[in-house]
Amino acid sequence: MRAAAFLSTLVALASDRIEARSERGATAVEYGLLVGLIAVVIIVAVALLGTQLEALFGKLTTALTDPSGKGAAS
Repeated sequence: MRAAAFLSTLVALASDRIEARSERGATAVEYGLLVGLIAVVIIVAVALLGTQLEALFGKLTTALTDPSGKGAAS
């Protein structure tokens, strides 16, 4: 009787460990998908705002380096 109880406990423990590993794998996949989605959002935002930011920084550079001290005309 003791051997049967021991084997039953051992099988239950092994089964719990296998389920925990599969859940960790699923969690890793979910985090990977989230990171990928965030990367896509950042790439799209940079692509859409890139030219506007370049123009803004160009105006700032001109205003800071203008020797007349008047700054860039808006």
